[in-house]
Amino acid sequence: MKIIIKNGSPIPIYEQVKNAIKDEILQGNVSPGEKLPSVRSLARELSISILTVKKSYDELELEGFIESRQGLGTFVGNYDPKLRFEEKQKKLEESLLSAISMAKDIGMTKSDLIKVLEYLYEGDFND
Repeated sequence: MKIIIKNGSPIPIYEQVKNAIKDEILQGNVSPGEKLPSVRSLARELSISILTVKKSYDELELEGFIESRQGLGTFVGNYDPKLRFEEKQKKLEESLLSAISMAKDIGMTKSDLIKVLEYLYEGDFND
């Protein structure tokens, strides 16, 4: 599992860790039931506080992405297609909002933006 922390980022470190782990799960890079690093080992690996990693794990558990098993460790939660869909849709909406903002900044009309979206949607992703 690859987690990169950006110290100069306005996003808090615990949230960066949480988002990185969530992305790994959503992309299928870690499987349901797979054991995650312990809080201590991940904190040591990332050179951050144990409390920061603990907060990330706690939030991921509340969101249903991971589960803690007393005495055994922390594991990726069972696959919930509805939860995964909601998370991916949320990311899509954030990306679209960003694209709309950029389009407005350059004076692009809604009609032109929709044309670009349609072109890209129908396009060949192997280009």
